[in-house]
Amino acid sequence: MRRSPALAVTLTALLALTGCGSAAVSLPEISLPQAPPAATQAPAPAAASCNPKASLRPPDELPEPGKMPAGSYMRTIQDKGQLVVGTGQDTLLFSSRNPLTGAVEGFDVDLARLVAQAIFGDPDKIDIRVLGYADRVTAPQQGRVDLVAGTMTATCARWTQADFSSVYYQAAKRVLVSTNSGAQSLAGLAGAKVCAAQGSTSLQTIAAYKMPSVTALPLEAVARPTFGECLVALQRNEVAAISGDDAVLAGLAAQDPYTKVIGPRLSEEPYAIALSKKHPEFTRFVNAVLAKARADGTWQRTWTRWLGDLGPAPQPPAAEYKD
Repeated sequence: MRRSPALAVTLTALLALTGCGSAAVSLPEISLPQAPPAATQAPAPAAASCNPKASLRPPDELPEPGKMPAGSYMRTIQDKGQLVVGTGQDTLLFSSRNPLTGAVEGFDVDLARLVAQAIFGDPDKIDIRVLGYADRVTAPQQGRVDLVAGTMTATCARWTQADFSSVYYQAAKRVLVSTNSGAQSLAGLAGAKVCAAQGSTSLQTIAAYKMPSVTALPLEAVARPTFGECLVALQRNEVAAISGDDAVLAGLAAQDPYTKVIGPRLSEEPYAIALSKKHPEFTRFVNAVLAKARADGTWQRTWTRWLGDLGPAPQPPAAEYKD
């Protein structure tokens, strides 16, 4: 049965208060895709093509914390005393606000802390700035943040506005509906309203989706500022479904037992850290931090801490470089 209006209101109030909850919840049984085993680094793509997963090759060694090279952007960060991190606050497990401590925490935030550790020798030297989905690409280039770590898909279009690290998480786009929905995929939602966060690739997926039957009504894309607000819209029956990355949908389903994830993988969503194109040395530095995390087991430990209820840690996505 559909939740009562009282439950919807309660969940709405909770979402408004907590930024969609904390990581201390029991997760539903949702299988996220296992990243492919680490492999030989990919060769550079042809000049006329774009491989959004291919980033700048890191140096062989990282400088010692607190001793960043003069003239580098890492030295600029060191001198100002904090790493400014852009992220969200409503993506449970990846970057959400803990209602007890007020801190924004999750898988993405811990990866940003690794960068702070490498620069300062202290993972707590970070200043978190909450960004809307539509601001994530432009914020590093504008100098508002040093990097963005927040379930962000690296795409060829986004590469024209920002640099990206190597891929640190391989997600896939799927659909969230109420448990009483009979739909098994987007194809079963003909003419329905489907929500996604403004500025997300999920919104583009809804708008571009072609129904398998030419007589079926197209989907109606509905934008909300955050996926948390999409969940509220679903609870109020204002939309029939939410389209998003399975990692994001797992966090939403963990908050509302009256929802379920359906359908096949609609697209691959490689998550990467966004950085300014003005500082390629910083992109290489971040890639070196991620390479170290893959090699020494930190990536797997971070997975276990935040995503362990989804299953054993897979192999991290293999790094691909274009130079």
